[in-house]
Amino acid sequence: MSVLLYDDGEHKCVAFTDLVEGEGIQANQFLIVHHGEGMLLDPGGNLTYKNLLAGMADYFLPAHLDYVFASHEDPDIVASANGWLLITDAKILIAQEWTRFLPHFCSKGMTAGRVIGIPAQGAVVSLAGQDLHLIPAHYLHAVGNFQVYDPRSKILFSGDIGANLVSGEAAMHPIEGAEAFHAHRAASGMDAFHRRYMGGNKVCRLWAQMLRSMDVDWIVPQHGASFKSKETVHAFLDWFAELECGLDLLREDDFRFPIPNGEPL
Repeated sequence: MSVLLYDDGEHKCVAFTDLVEGEGIQANQFLIVHHGEGMLLDPGGNLTYKNLLAGMADYFLPAHLDYVFASHEDPDIVASANGWLLITDAKILIAQEWTRFLPHFCSKGMTAGRVIGIPAQGAVVSLAGQDLHLIPAHYLHAVGNFQVYDPRSKILFSGDIGANLVSGEAAMHPIEGAEAFHAHRAASGMDAFHRRYMGGNKVCRLWAQMLRSMDVDWIVPQHGASFKSKETVHAFLDWFAELECGLDLLREDDFRFPIPNGEPL
């Protein structure tokens, strides 16, 4: 299933969802196309590869794929790297921390000269003349973690920030308005996910502060529905900046030996 998020005739942003076959977690994949050249964002693993390749063909041929962007190193992000390197000339963009982990997904020698490490402060890449910003989101949730901001569409492709537990048709409909955002939070497991997967409140506040300085109309995460309109983005940032999560929630009792009620698995 795919949907156009943005299309001005020269520049397109496309979302794919429900492509995962089997028992793997459902995830969204994204495509940015400018003047016929493309960047794939968080293309997933082998459970999405075949269907994503077929869907991508509706917008351009694999020969015009310039970049594969990986927000971090998880299998649902970039385990299909070998397939994309095999059939395209694309370069993979990933945090410098993960450049030597990526070859574990690939055949020997396949990544040579094909991986670009993103420096910690982020970077700008040109897609057929259109600048795309790779912005830092470290510890949200990976050590080296990045997001793509497209200034033309004003979309932030936010990776795991904003992940929520809906899929299929529900994931295709953006959440709009502060009231709808908070209702969706309550219904979709967002708080529990972010408390567990985000690093701590300090980095949540720093990220939210950075976002407030940007012109973002739409936050589009890798799992679930997206968050559209300035009002919705502001409500999202207000919530995220106050979130207690990760290290904030750890207590001594979380580290105990012997394990209480430790039964064999």
